[in-house]
Amino acid sequence: LMMTYFRNLFRFIPKSEARAIFLSLAVGISLLFVKLVAYAYTQSAAVLSDALEQVVNVVASVFAIYSLSTAHRPADEEHPYGHGKIEFLSAGFEGGMIVLAAIIMIGSATRRMHHIIGHDKQLESIGVGLSLMAVAMAVHGVLGLYLLKISRRDNSITLEAEGWHLLTDSMTSAVAAVALLIVHRTGWNYADPIGAIIIAVYISITGYKLVRRAAAGLMDEQDRSDEKMLRELLDAHVNAKSTGREPRICGYHKLRHRHSGRYHWVDFHVTLPARWDIQRAHQVASTVEYEIEQALSIGNATAHIEPCDDPKCEACAATHNGK
Repeated sequence: LMMTYFRNLFRFIPKSEARAIFLSLAVGISLLFVKLVAYAYTQSAAVLSDALEQVVNVVASVFAIYSLSTAHRPADEEHPYGHGKIEFLSAGFEGGMIVLAAIIMIGSATRRMHHIIGHDKQLESIGVGLSLMAVAMAVHGVLGLYLLKISRRDNSITLEAEGWHLLTDSMTSAVAAVALLIVHRTGWNYADPIGAIIIAVYISITGYKLVRRAAAGLMDEQDRSDEKMLRELLDAHVNAKSTGREPRICGYHKLRHRHSGRYHWVDFHVTLPARWDIQRAHQVASTVEYEIEQALSIGNATAHIEPCDDPKCEACAATHNGK
Protein backbone atom coordinates (compact mmCIF):
# COMPACT_ATOMS: atom_id res chain seq x y z
CA LEU A 1 0.00 0.00 0.00
CA MET A 2 2.86 2.36 0.88
CA MET A 3 4.62 1.63 -2.43
CA THR A 4 1.42 2.39 -4.33
CA TYR A 5 1.10 5.72 -2.49
CA PHE A 6 4.66 6.79 -3.35
CA ARG A 7 4.25 5.62 -6.95
CA ASN A 8 1.17 7.83 -7.31
CA LEU A 9 2.94 10.68 -5.54
CA PHE A 10 5.79 10.74 -8.07
CA ARG A 11 3.64 9.90 -11.10
CA PHE A 12 3.13 13.53 -12.18
CA ILE A 13 6.58 14.90 -11.28
CA PRO A 14 9.11 15.06 -14.16
CA LYS A 15 12.04 12.70 -13.56
CA SER A 16 14.60 15.50 -13.27
CA GLU A 17 12.58 17.30 -10.57
CA ALA A 18 11.75 14.06 -8.73
CA ARG A 19 15.42 13.10 -8.71
CA ALA A 20 16.43 16.56 -7.44
CA ILE A 21 13.91 16.77 -4.59
CA PHE A 22 14.46 13.16 -3.50
CA LEU A 23 18.23 13.77 -3.44
CA SER A 24 17.62 16.90 -1.36
CA LEU A 25 15.57 14.92 1.17
CA ALA A 26 18.09 12.06 1.41
CA VAL A 27 21.04 14.44 1.84
CA GLY A 28 19.06 16.54 4.33
CA ILE A 29 18.40 13.55 6.60
CA SER A 30 22.04 12.45 6.37
CA LEU A 31 23.40 15.90 7.21
CA LEU A 32 20.94 16.29 10.09
CA PHE A 33 22.56 13.23 11.64
CA VAL A 34 26.03 14.69 10.97
CA LYS A 35 25.14 17.99 12.65
CA LEU A 36 23.58 16.28 15.66
CA VAL A 37 26.77 14.27 16.08
CA ALA A 38 28.78 17.50 15.80
CA TYR A 39 26.64 19.09 18.51
CA ALA A 40 26.98 16.02 20.73
CA TYR A 41 30.77 16.35 20.53
CA THR A 42 31.02 20.15 20.88
CA GLN A 43 27.89 21.32 22.77
CA SER A 44 28.14 24.43 20.59
CA ALA A 45 25.17 26.82 20.35
CA ALA A 46 26.19 27.72 16.79
CA VAL A 47 26.24 24.04 15.77
CA LEU A 48 22.89 23.47 17.49
CA SER A 49 21.43 26.41 15.56
CA ASP A 50 22.66 24.89 12.32
CA ALA A 51 21.15 21.51 13.30
CA LEU A 52 17.78 23.12 14.08
CA GLU A 53 17.84 24.80 10.67
CA GLN A 54 18.55 21.39 9.17
CA VAL A 55 15.38 20.01 10.78
CA VAL A 56 13.46 22.73 8.93
CA ASN A 57 15.18 21.69 5.72
CA VAL A 58 14.07 18.06 6.08
CA VAL A 59 10.45 18.99 6.90
CA ALA A 60 10.38 21.45 4.00
CA SER A 61 11.72 18.80 1.60
CA VAL A 62 8.89 16.44 2.57
CA PHE A 63 6.30 19.14 1.90
CA ALA A 64 8.07 20.09 -1.34
CA ILE A 65 7.63 16.53 -2.66
CA TYR A 66 3.87 16.74 -2.07
CA SER A 67 3.82 20.26 -3.56
CA LEU A 68 5.56 19.21 -6.78
CA SER A 69 3.30 16.18 -7.14
CA THR A 70 0.18 18.33 -6.77
CA ALA A 71 1.45 21.21 -8.94
CA HIS A 72 2.02 18.90 -11.92
CA ARG A 73 -1.44 17.35 -11.78
CA PRO A 74 -3.53 18.33 -14.81
CA ALA A 75 -6.42 20.78 -14.48
CA ASP A 76 -9.78 19.26 -13.56
CA GLU A 77 -13.37 20.39 -13.02
CA GLU A 78 -12.68 21.62 -9.50
CA HIS A 79 -9.38 23.28 -10.45
CA PRO A 80 -9.78 24.58 -14.02
CA TYR A 81 -6.67 26.77 -13.64
CA GLY A 82 -4.59 23.80 -12.50
CA HIS A 83 -2.88 23.22 -9.16
CA GLY A 84 0.22 25.36 -9.63
CA LYS A 85 -0.41 27.78 -6.77
CA ILE A 86 0.49 25.12 -4.24
CA GLU A 87 4.11 25.90 -5.14
CA PHE A 88 3.64 29.35 -3.58
CA LEU A 89 2.16 27.67 -0.51
CA SER A 90 5.19 25.38 -0.33
CA ALA A 91 7.61 28.31 -0.55
CA GLY A 92 5.65 30.23 2.09
CA PHE A 93 5.63 27.20 4.40
CA GLU A 94 9.38 26.80 4.01
CA GLY A 95 9.98 30.50 4.65
CA GLY A 96 7.77 30.43 7.76
CA MET A 97 9.59 27.39 9.11
CA ILE A 98 12.92 29.18 8.59
CA VAL A 99 11.74 32.24 10.54
CA LEU A 100 10.46 29.99 13.35
CA ALA A 101 13.82 28.21 13.49
CA ALA A 102 15.58 31.59 13.69
CA ILE A 103 13.51 32.58 16.73
CA ILE A 104 14.37 29.28 18.46
CA MET A 105 18.06 29.78 17.61
CA ILE A 106 18.15 33.23 19.22
CA GLY A 107 16.60 31.81 22.39
CA SER A 108 19.14 28.99 22.48
CA ALA A 109 22.05 31.38 21.86
CA THR A 110 20.84 33.69 24.65
CA ARG A 111 20.73 30.79 27.12
CA ARG A 112 24.21 29.75 26.02
CA MET A 113 25.52 33.27 26.63
CA HIS A 114 24.05 33.34 30.15
CA HIS A 115 25.64 29.95 30.80
CA ILE A 116 29.05 31.25 29.73
CA ILE A 117 28.71 34.24 32.04
CA GLY A 118 27.91 31.96 34.97
CA HIS A 119 30.31 29.08 34.33
CA ASP A 120 32.62 29.92 31.40
CA LYS A 121 32.53 26.28 30.31
CA GLN A 122 34.84 25.45 27.41
CA LEU A 123 33.60 23.74 24.26
CA GLU A 124 34.76 20.18 23.69
CA SER A 125 36.11 18.22 20.68
CA ILE A 126 36.21 21.33 18.51
CA GLY A 127 38.37 19.64 15.86
CA VAL A 128 35.72 16.96 15.25
CA GLY A 129 33.00 19.61 15.07
CA LEU A 130 34.98 21.66 12.55
CA SER A 131 35.49 18.65 10.28
CA LEU A 132 31.81 17.68 10.33
CA MET A 133 30.62 21.26 9.70
CA ALA A 134 33.02 21.58 6.77
CA VAL A 135 31.50 18.47 5.18
CA ALA A 136 27.97 19.84 5.70
CA MET A 137 28.93 23.21 4.21
CA ALA A 138 30.39 21.68 1.04
CA VAL A 139 27.53 19.23 0.43
CA HIS A 140 24.85 21.89 0.98
CA GLY A 141 26.58 24.32 -1.35
CA VAL A 142 26.90 21.85 -4.23
CA LEU A 143 23.34 20.52 -3.84
CA GLY A 144 21.88 24.02 -3.52
CA LEU A 145 23.49 25.14 -6.79
CA TYR A 146 22.23 21.97 -8.48
CA LEU A 147 18.63 22.60 -7.36
CA LEU A 148 18.79 26.23 -8.51
CA LYS A 149 19.95 25.06 -11.93
CA ILE A 150 17.00 22.64 -12.21
CA SER A 151 14.57 25.28 -10.92
CA ARG A 152 15.63 27.81 -13.58
CA ARG A 153 15.32 25.23 -16.33
CA ASP A 154 11.88 24.01 -15.20
CA ASN A 155 10.69 27.36 -13.76
CA SER A 156 9.85 25.77 -10.39
CA ILE A 157 9.50 28.09 -7.39
CA THR A 158 9.43 25.01 -5.10
CA LEU A 159 12.87 23.84 -6.23
CA GLU A 160 14.12 27.44 -6.22
CA ALA A 161 13.06 27.85 -2.59
CA GLU A 162 14.69 24.52 -1.72
CA GLY A 163 17.89 25.52 -3.55
CA TRP A 164 18.19 28.88 -1.77
CA HIS A 165 17.44 27.14 1.52
CA LEU A 166 20.33 24.73 0.95
CA LEU A 167 22.69 27.58 0.06
CA THR A 168 21.57 29.27 3.27
CA ASP A 169 22.38 26.04 5.11
CA SER A 170 25.85 26.13 3.58
CA MET A 171 26.38 29.67 4.85
CA THR A 172 25.10 28.81 8.34
CA SER A 173 27.45 25.83 8.49
CA ALA A 174 30.29 28.15 7.50
CA VAL A 175 29.39 30.62 10.28
CA ALA A 176 29.17 27.79 12.82
CA ALA A 177 32.59 26.51 11.70
CA VAL A 178 34.12 29.99 11.98
CA ALA A 179 32.65 30.40 15.48
CA LEU A 180 34.19 27.06 16.53
CA LEU A 181 37.53 28.05 15.01
CA ILE A 182 37.58 31.36 16.91
CA VAL A 183 36.84 29.58 20.18
CA HIS A 184 39.51 26.98 19.40
CA ARG A 185 42.21 29.54 18.55
CA THR A 186 41.43 32.29 21.06
CA GLY A 187 39.41 30.64 23.84
CA TRP A 188 36.82 33.42 23.52
CA ASN A 189 33.64 31.42 24.23
CA TYR A 190 31.31 34.29 23.36
CA ALA A 191 32.07 33.68 19.66
CA ASP A 192 29.85 30.59 19.85
CA PRO A 193 26.52 32.23 20.84
CA ILE A 194 27.33 35.30 18.73
CA GLY A 195 27.79 32.98 15.73
CA ALA A 196 24.42 31.38 16.50
CA ILE A 197 22.72 34.79 16.55
CA ILE A 198 24.37 35.74 13.24
CA ILE A 199 23.04 32.51 11.74
CA ALA A 200 19.53 33.26 13.07
CA VAL A 201 19.47 36.79 11.66
CA TYR A 202 20.80 35.64 8.27
CA ILE A 203 18.32 32.83 7.77
CA SER A 204 15.41 34.97 9.01
CA ILE A 205 16.08 37.35 6.10
CA THR A 206 15.99 34.40 3.68
CA GLY A 207 12.78 33.14 5.29
CA TYR A 208 11.14 36.56 5.00
CA LYS A 209 12.00 36.78 1.30
CA LEU A 210 10.44 33.37 0.65
CA VAL A 211 7.27 34.31 2.54
CA ARG A 212 7.11 37.65 0.71
CA ARG A 213 7.41 36.01 -2.70
CA ALA A 214 4.86 33.33 -1.82
CA ALA A 215 2.38 35.99 -0.65
CA ALA A 216 2.89 37.94 -3.87
CA GLY A 217 2.09 34.85 -5.94
CA LEU A 218 -0.97 33.89 -3.90
CA MET A 219 -2.32 37.46 -4.20
CA ASP A 220 -1.66 37.63 -7.98
CA GLU A 221 0.84 40.46 -7.73
CA GLN A 222 1.86 41.67 -11.19
CA ASP A 223 5.31 40.56 -12.30
CA ARG A 224 7.20 43.61 -13.61
CA SER A 225 9.40 41.62 -15.98
CA ASP A 226 6.33 39.88 -17.45
CA GLU A 227 4.57 43.25 -17.74
CA LYS A 228 7.48 44.73 -19.70
CA MET A 229 7.74 41.71 -22.01
CA LEU A 230 3.99 41.55 -22.71
CA ARG A 231 3.66 45.24 -23.48
CA GLU A 232 6.66 45.18 -25.81
CA LEU A 233 5.17 42.21 -27.66
CA LEU A 234 1.72 43.78 -28.00
CA ASP A 235 3.10 47.23 -28.87
CA ALA A 236 4.98 45.66 -31.76
CA HIS A 237 1.66 44.60 -33.31
CA VAL A 238 -0.01 48.00 -32.99
CA ASN A 239 -0.24 49.68 -36.40
CA ALA A 240 1.21 53.03 -35.29
CA LYS A 241 2.82 54.87 -38.21
CA SER A 242 2.68 51.71 -40.34
CA THR A 243 5.49 50.11 -38.33
CA GLY A 244 3.50 47.37 -36.66
CA ARG A 245 4.44 43.70 -36.85
CA GLU A 246 2.07 41.32 -38.64
CA PRO A 247 -0.66 40.63 -37.78
CA ARG A 248 -1.40 44.27 -37.04
CA ILE A 249 -3.93 45.34 -34.44
CA CYS A 250 -5.52 48.69 -33.70
CA GLY A 251 -4.68 48.62 -30.00
CA TYR A 252 -5.12 46.82 -26.70
CA HIS A 253 -6.12 47.55 -23.11
CA LYS A 254 -7.07 45.87 -19.81
CA LEU A 255 -3.91 43.77 -19.86
CA ARG A 256 -3.78 41.48 -16.80
CA HIS A 257 -1.49 38.61 -15.93
CA ARG A 258 -0.71 36.38 -12.97
CA HIS A 259 1.35 33.37 -11.94
CA SER A 260 0.00 30.04 -10.81
CA GLY A 261 3.26 28.49 -9.67
CA ARG A 262 5.29 28.05 -12.84
CA TYR A 263 2.25 28.66 -15.06
CA HIS A 264 1.30 32.07 -16.48
CA TRP A 265 -2.21 33.33 -17.18
CA VAL A 266 -2.73 36.40 -19.37
CA ASP A 267 -5.90 38.13 -20.55
CA PHE A 268 -6.37 41.40 -22.45
CA HIS A 269 -8.75 43.26 -24.75
CA VAL A 270 -7.64 43.78 -28.35
CA THR A 271 -9.26 46.28 -30.72
CA LEU A 272 -9.55 45.39 -34.40
CA PRO A 273 -11.16 47.07 -37.45
CA ALA A 274 -14.95 47.01 -37.13
CA ARG A 275 -15.33 45.96 -40.78
CA TRP A 276 -13.55 42.65 -40.20
CA ASP A 277 -15.65 39.50 -40.02
CA ILE A 278 -15.53 37.27 -36.94
CA GLN A 279 -13.31 34.65 -38.57
CA ARG A 280 -10.58 37.13 -39.53
CA ALA A 281 -10.64 38.84 -36.11
CA HIS A 282 -10.49 35.48 -34.34
CA GLN A 283 -7.52 34.40 -36.47
CA VAL A 284 -5.55 37.55 -35.65
CA ALA A 285 -6.36 37.31 -31.93
CA SER A 286 -5.37 33.63 -31.86
CA THR A 287 -2.05 34.42 -33.56
CA VAL A 288 -1.20 37.05 -30.94
CA GLU A 289 -2.30 34.70 -28.13
CA TYR A 290 -0.03 31.96 -29.47
CA GLU A 291 2.93 34.35 -29.68
CA ILE A 292 2.43 35.34 -26.03
CA GLU A 293 2.17 31.70 -24.93
CA GLN A 294 5.42 30.89 -26.76
CA ALA A 295 7.16 33.82 -25.08
CA LEU A 296 5.95 32.68 -21.63
CA SER A 297 7.02 29.07 -22.28
CA ILE A 298 4.33 27.67 -19.93
CA GLY A 299 1.17 29.74 -20.03
CA ASN A 300 -2.23 30.57 -21.44
CA ALA A 301 -3.31 33.83 -23.09
CA THR A 302 -6.88 34.92 -23.79
CA ALA A 303 -7.83 37.92 -25.95
CA HIS A 304 -11.24 39.61 -25.89
CA ILE A 305 -12.03 41.14 -29.29
CA GLU A 306 -13.53 44.64 -29.53
CA PRO A 307 -14.29 46.88 -32.57
CA CYS A 308 -11.99 49.89 -32.96
CA ASP A 309 -13.70 53.29 -32.57
CA ASP A 310 -10.67 55.49 -33.34
CA PRO A 311 -11.42 57.56 -36.50
CA LYS A 312 -7.68 58.11 -37.07
CA CYS A 313 -6.68 54.45 -36.80
CA GLU A 314 -4.34 53.43 -39.65
CA ALA A 315 -5.40 49.77 -39.54
CA CYS A 316 -9.07 50.73 -39.98
CA ALA A 317 -8.16 53.14 -42.81
CA ALA A 318 -6.16 50.42 -44.55
CA THR A 319 -9.12 48.03 -44.28
CA HIS A 320 -11.46 50.68 -45.66
CA ASN A 321 -9.11 51.09 -48.69
CA GLY A 322 -9.26 47.37 -49.35
CA LYS A 323 -5.88 46.39 -47.93
